[in-house]
Amino acid sequence: MRRPIESVQYTSREFAELADSFGIRLSVGRTGQCWDNALAESFFATLKRELPCDSPWPSKATAHAAIFEWVESWYNLKRLHSSLGYRTPADYEAATTAA
Repeated sequence: MRRPIESVQYTSREFAELADSFGIRLSVGRTGQCWDNALAESFFATLKRELPCDSPWPSKATAHAAIFEWVESWYNLKRLHSSLGYRTPADYEAATTAA
C-alpha cells in the first residue's frame, strides 16, 4: 500500500525549485540521508516513552498542556542528556551563555 503523498515528492528537484521560488528553505536533505530527522525522531520517541498516557487525550488542549508541562518541568529542567555531558538543557544553556 502506498502513502497518498510519497516522500520522494519532497526531495525532487521540481519541488525544491518551487519552494525556492517562494523563498522557502526546505528542511530535508538529499534522498537517502537517514539522519535528517534523527533529532526530531529521538525527541518524539522520548516523549512517547516518558510521558504517561494510557488512553487517548480527551482534547487537543489537554494534550498540549500535558506536553508543555513535560517539556518545561522535566525535559528541560531535570532530564540529563548524554549529548550535553549529562547535564540538563537548562544547565547547559546557562553554562554556555554565561561564558
